[in-house]
Amino acid sequence: MIHINALVKGEQDIPPITKQFQYDNHSEEIFLAGVEIVKKRLANNLKINLNETLLFYCAYIVSELRSGKTVSIIQKNVHRLLSPDKVMIGVPESIQRIVFDVNIDNKLKETVKFEEPIQISDYILVPKIDDDEKC
Repeated sequence: MIHINALVKGEQDIPPITKQFQYDNHSEEIFLAGVEIVKKRLANNLKINLNETLLFYCAYIVSELRSGKTVSIIQKNVHRLLSPDKVMIGVPESIQRIVFDVNIDNKLKETVKFEEPIQISDYILVPKIDDDEKC
């Protein structure tokens, strides 16, 4: 059984996002299938969106907690999972702080907090200039 409530805070002017991941023992296969799709996208050098990023982090937390890792180790190692080039533009800014309330297998209840899990790139979006406009 997996029950995770995620509270996602991004830039100051954007309201927080909440997302729930709830899978009982019979539907946990759906969770795992979704995670496999995200892993395949990453393996094919495709960028993942905000929802896929949250699913990926949930899978990481579940896997690590089930293997006996502590919350502090999970929080310390999260920066190794995704880099800015693996996610769509705007995702790092949208998830500057994530708080996961995790209940796994009716026995593990933990709170896992990520602070800036993906480094924010210093990119600037500029309009494309046609050749005619360069003159």
